[in-house]
Amino acid sequence: MPKITFMGAGSTVFAKNVLGDSMCTPALADSVIALYDIDPKRLEESHLMLTAINNNLGGKAKLETYCGVENRKDALRGANYVVNAIQVGLYQPCTVTDFEVPKKYGLRQTIADTLGIGGIFRALRTIPVMFDFARDMEEVCPNAWFLNYTNPMAMLSGAMQRYTGVKTVGLCHSVQACAPTLMKHAGMEYDDTVQYKIAGINHQAWLLEITKNGQDLYPEIKRRCAQITEKHGDMVRLEIMKRFGYYVTESSEHNAEYMPFFIKDKYPELIERFNIPLDEYPRRCVSQIERWEKQRDELTKDPHLSHTRSNEYASRIMEAMETNQPYKFGGNVLNTGLITNLPRTACVEVACIADASGVTPTYVGDLPEVCAAMNRTNINVQLLAIQAAVTKKKEYIYQAAMMDPHCQSELSIDDIVAMCDDLIQAHAGWLPEYH
Repeated sequence: MPKITFMGAGSTVFAKNVLGDSMCTPALADSVIALYDIDPKRLEESHLMLTAINNNLGGKAKLETYCGVENRKDALRGANYVVNAIQVGLYQPCTVTDFEVPKKYGLRQTIADTLGIGGIFRALRTIPVMFDFARDMEEVCPNAWFLNYTNPMAMLSGAMQRYTGVKTVGLCHSVQACAPTLMKHAGMEYDDTVQYKIAGINHQAWLLEITKNGQDLYPEIKRRCAQITEKHGDMVRLEIMKRFGYYVTESSEHNAEYMPFFIKDKYPELIERFNIPLDEYPRRCVSQIERWEKQRDELTKDPHLSHTRSNEYASRIMEAMETNQPYKFGGNVLNTGLITNLPRTACVEVACIADASGVTPTYVGDLPEVCAAMNRTNINVQLLAIQAAVTKKKEYIYQAAMMDPHCQSELSIDDIVAMCDDLIQAHAGWLPEYH
């Protein structure tokens, strides 16, 4: 009977997918499921929802709730799997701060949760909390796997992998959607006969190969995509493929701010040309909050609530570990020589195999040089942000921002330092003291 602990269980819809999936899986159906959050209201809503799903699936799982820091260790005690979905500082006030302070310096963002100044400060808020989790896990569940879904993925997972003893793998949705999305753009049908190879870093991994029945599909895909004339929501990625030769995993609104080419005060026409949605994440947050208000009763008060297994990785990884039936997925792991032209301290996204022995990443070798070069510009920021979180030195925050492609392309060093100082002050309640 495995124990699954869900950190950030107030993420009710996401908890429904991951834990509902587990209840639908025979090898996990009788799990002890520990729900942990610091918000008692959201925790109770998730508990009500999952109780109804569990009852309608035979009532095999045992649900427990734990609220507050003082009960965290009990939530983790004896866990086999820990799923992490926390958001430190929430949309209000911290995400709003991540957008509004940089705007004063003329720096505009789309998502701001993975790289850039927003990603750096999200990491600085979150890494100390995850290190607290790690210390508890090392004491009460030292053999558990930590399945991290929280962004910034590479910074958080990389910090856990390098500075704790916790077995950590980062999980994201972008690998699953990459090849189907590209083929849809090209007007080509995607099915299970399509094979692909993806590697790089989270949100900027590369579709290195795509074939069907042994035939390379890239030439036809590129030919068709070059003929698209109407505006759409993925223009940045198609431009990257045109210039670099490879399609990138994460969405255009994300990649627009990971590179120095698209959001530029000097060339405002690029925003319209590439259909870039500035301030996209705040809009999504507001929309999600409004949608939750409409969904709340449906998900928390329906005794007949059911669930069908989703495509999320988590339950399938846990199932593979429980049954020793291998499962292949895109995982974020430490670069122990897996991608040979990226730093060994980087957290990279490669194909991994889960089974009873744990998670085994696969060897990639060299990425195409232009892909590795672009990845390195992002890795520079990630490694310096981790260093800032570990040492508590402000100079590394400044340096992380100075190395960020978007900040570099728009701001002077003086403005970067001043912006960081303003953000440190604005986030004072969530950041430890920096010296």
